Amino acid sequence: MPAVGNVLVVGGGAAGAAAAILLAEGGVAVDLIDIKPDIGALGSGITLQGNALRVLRQLGVWDEISERGYAFDTLGLRAPDPNGTLIVQLDDIRTGGDDLPATLGMYRPDLAKIMIARAEAAGVKVRFGTTYTALDQDESGVSVTFADGSAGEYDLVIGADGIRSWTRRTLGIPLETANVGMGIWRAFTDRPAGVTRTDLYYGGPSYIAGYCPTGADTLYAYVVEAAQDRSTLTPEQSLAVMRDLSQAYHGPWDDIRESLTDPTRVNYTWFESHVLEGPWNRGRVVLIGDAAHACPPTLAQGAAQALEDASVLAELLLRESALSDDLWQEFTGRRFERAKTVVEGSLQLCRWLLAHERGDVPGLMGRISHLLMNPA
Repeated sequence: MPAVGNVLVVGGGAAGAAAAILLAEGGVAVDLIDIKPDIGALGSGITLQGNALRVLRQLGVWDEISERGYAFDTLGLRAPDPNGTLIVQLDDIRTGGDDLPATLGMYRPDLAKIMIARAEAAGVKVRFGTTYTALDQDESGVSVTFADGSAGEYDLVIGADGIRSWTRRTLGIPLETANVGMGIWRAFTDRPAGVTRTDLYYGGPSYIAGYCPTGADTLYAYVVEAAQDRSTLTPEQSLAVMRDLSQAYHGPWDDIRESLTDPTRVNYTWFESHVLEGPWNRGRVVLIGDAAHACPPTLAQGAAQALEDASVLAELLLRESALSDDLWQEFTGRRFERAKTVVEGSLQLCRWLLAHERGDVPGLMGRISHLLMNPA
């Protein structure tokens, strides 16, 4: 018998959906709620490295994801010069195993839809557009009051509700989410035929410019600038800013820039970060994914670490016969240091870029190459 008979998952992103799928497949009754009105996610792309793909295969969605996404095994570093000169092509490490590609890019909303559809097929009861207003737990379970006035009793609540987790705040856990000092423009657009992998440009007027193929004819492109308040810009102004920032980058960027015409496909967010010291549970409520650890996307490991959280948590809950201190200690032992290392690596790259702007980091490209090849 699993350690839990029924579970509430709060949040339908990568961490929450993955945990729900694995637990439901293991015979646990699972409810999943999400405050968003539907499955929609920011309309740009996502980069999934091998360790993320390994978990997605475990979830039974790999075939569909490999069909919808775009896989590749190399990484290019280009110069911010008039030709977008290719400095080096790196053979990427297959962190998910030799039978999976090193990296796959895909349209983020497609990933969300695939995951939720798989959860529903596994028997998860999914409700969008709702949240809870109270959690009351004792030694036997958690009483949950929902925003619509209904209630439920659960053996465990999994808070997978993102970087600004309501569950974390409900538990009274103080955690400072730090602004790293960078902001990223992202756009989803057409893929030129010559773009068959991620290329990164470091330096120039922005910290990073890059792109990742997401399908047969699509990609997402991004430019990282110093963080600033862009909230007052209209969609048309946002598009103009991203196009203007990209003018310094050439090679494939020249074709990509010409396709940046749709203001609705551009978004802007800041790089933010935090790591919650273990344990990540408070009694029968546990945090996973961005609710517990969030990193800048510089190493493309955010979703991967969230998926790993879900895989390890589900493994322990299905293996053990009861919730116990030993179970939570093992979960913390297997996840905390790894997630912390990834967050620190992501922040280290940000620090190098910030310092390089001041002329303080010699040999920057060599350091970056090493870090990109050893993300986790």
